[in-house]
Amino acid sequence: MTNSVSSKIPEKYNLAAFFSGVGGIELGFEQTNEFRVVYANEFDKYARSTYSLNYPDTKLDSRDIHIVPANEVIGSNGETDIDIIVGGFPCQAFSIAGYRKGFDDDRGDLFFELLRMIKSKKPKAIFIENVKNMVSHDHGNTFKVIREALTENNYFIKWKVLNGKDYGNIPQNRERIYIAGFDNKLAFDLFQFPDEIQLTTQLRDVINFSEKQDDIYYYSKEKQRFYDELKTAMTSQETVYQWRRQYVRENKNGVVPTLTANMGTGGHNVPLILTDDNTIRKLTPKETFNVQGYPKEFKLPDNISNAQLYKQAGNSVIVPVIKRIAENIAKSLNHSDHDSLLNRQGNTAIIYTKMQGQFEGESYVKEFVADHNEAIKTINDYNDGLSILSDDEYLRLIKRKGTFEFYSIV
Repeated sequence: MTNSVSSKIPEKYNLAAFFSGVGGIELGFEQTNEFRVVYANEFDKYARSTYSLNYPDTKLDSRDIHIVPANEVIGSNGETDIDIIVGGFPCQAFSIAGYRKGFDDDRGDLFFELLRMIKSKKPKAIFIENVKNMVSHDHGNTFKVIREALTENNYFIKWKVLNGKDYGNIPQNRERIYIAGFDNKLAFDLFQFPDEIQLTTQLRDVINFSEKQDDIYYYSKEKQRFYDELKTAMTSQETVYQWRRQYVRENKNGVVPTLTANMGTGGHNVPLILTDDNTIRKLTPKETFNVQGYPKEFKLPDNISNAQLYKQAGNSVIVPVIKRIAENIAKSLNHSDHDSLLNRQGNTAIIYTKMQGQFEGESYVKEFVADHNEAIKTINDYNDGLSILSDDEYLRLIKRKGTFEFYSIV
């Protein structure tokens, strides 16, 4: 696929997805009508069952990503050119020192497996979704490694934490970090995360307060030892409640609390509602998918336990947020020039970073030079007043609020 600055390409961008789950990221991208999923990888057999039920024509690789050769990331119709790689890998710790020495810390190798695919396929764009706290995970080491690794491999990246209720018009309090990266500066400059929008979707649009559900979803004095506390506290249908081990929590902003992967097991953190007939029940698996913004026609397999379905929903994404970001990624790609790629010469990267607090920023390699000493000289020649931060200085900085601009030498 070849883009020009002045013309929009009618062809869709080839997308390869990793850590796909049930396909929420892919769904958001495909809803833009600008991308087509040609390859997806998911190791969990239960998630694959839901994925295949809804996307039977997508090539779904069931292998552990560790054993997938990058040259086997090929679409069902033989597509080898991948325009964008997307994924939401589990957040794990790894060491800055280990990464820089060229070996993968076994606590964080899933990111490096995704990076292996990116380095091999060299897509025009990358998109990563993860938990909000990835930026502060392991005292800031985790995100620093991710940011440096992506930029050092020639991607210009922007990141921002968005809440589903503010950016997806979905009544769920769900904050996630989103990273968008591009292989050229023009696309990077054109890309912006979507603006905040008004929440108009109501709880009753995603939760059925009136229709009788299966008995397993209802709470009672006979089944729950804490039922009396629930009955006393749950008085409104304008909010969603949770049992928090020792007390009842009312989500006072009138939206569903963040869905979790373990909400189907035990009694802790399960979203609870007061129905129209004054009974108490937890959300059904279908409702949890609704709360993630999946379309009503999205199918759930009959032969999978509710616990697995809750897990799938809790691990997934708010689809409308993904769609809005994907629309902006497509606009940037449609109007960018892929002949202006960064020319890598030298073994040392000068990385520019601008951060607005922990949860929003941008970063890219300003240029590559021969060694550390030349990097210092080059930065001094910029004469822009920006500091060179050491690892320790960076880790102290991210704990503060405000806007910061600085250089790193890698």
